[in-house]
Amino acid sequence: MYQPIIGAILLTIFLVGCTPTVQVAPPEKPITINLNVKIEHEIKVKVEKELDDVFSEESGLF
Repeated sequence: MYQPIIGAILLTIFLVGCTPTVQVAPPEKPITINLNVKIEHEIKVKVEKELDDVFSEESGLF
């Protein structure tokens, strides 16, 4: 008579003990983001001005 009740209680205790847990904790070390970015620029304004001087009517090229 008590065996099914005891079995149910033991099964319940076993299932409660096996429930997964999720923990959200901050990391021990700080998060570092390494941004090694190489930026290259080509300045075309100077070259365009020099070409304007070369191709101007005063230069005598044409």
